[in-house]
Amino acid sequence: MNTQKTATTDLSLSVVIPCYNERGTIQDIVERVKAVGVATEIIIVDDGSTDGTREVLRDMQNDPMLHIIYHERNQGKGAALRTGFAAATGDVLLIQDADLEYDPRDYPALLRPIQEGIAKVVYGSRFRGGPTKTMFFWNMLANRLLTLMTNILYNTILTDMETCYKAFRREVVQEIPLRARGFEFEPEITAKILKRGYRIYEVPISYNGREWEEGKKIRWYDAPKAAWTLLRYRFVD
Repeated sequence: MNTQKTATTDLSLSVVIPCYNERGTIQDIVERVKAVGVATEIIIVDDGSTDGTREVLRDMQNDPMLHIIYHERNQGKGAALRTGFAAATGDVLLIQDADLEYDPRDYPALLRPIQEGIAKVVYGSRFRGGPTKTMFFWNMLANRLLTLMTNILYNTILTDMETCYKAFRREVVQEIPLRARGFEFEPEITAKILKRGYRIYEVPISYNGREWEEGKKIRWYDAPKAAWTLLRYRFVD
């Protein structure tokens, strides 16, 4: 079992934002992240956007807090996060989607267990009592089933495996070989974290899920991919 480090509040934070066709929200989410005042650097990985997002990012690239990386073609959320993790320099890495579903004002709650030395990995749960916009039933059901599968296979009691908000000590991510290119990133990193003996600390977060017409990207066929990923990494690494 991995032991936890002693408490410290002077940890630097890298916020990693994978971005694909988010012209209407990318500037807003960056401003919200900066307004919280805890990020040391913001790493944006544009994953081959074609809707004008790149033009917006180029207008922002002189901001000294931003490190913007461009994929020449769309490779998937997992691939974008792997690129962002490789570029990050902070003691703690935190994933932020480029839409407005997740609120950066939850960062202090996510970081506190790491700062206090009681956890190296923290997930923000949409099912632990925070204020949330009602979800689509089938999305919620798929999420609950995948989380249940995670709990059975890896002997844990998570409530929200598929959450975007995941925060890690950087050394946790550095020692894990990540291969996912798409949305199967969430089950892969969760499986590999748990197999390495880390206990995941969950905190309640707020959630404002967007509608399909607003650009929600996850689809029904991502659920069986996630289930297969959970099963696969139970037995291989």
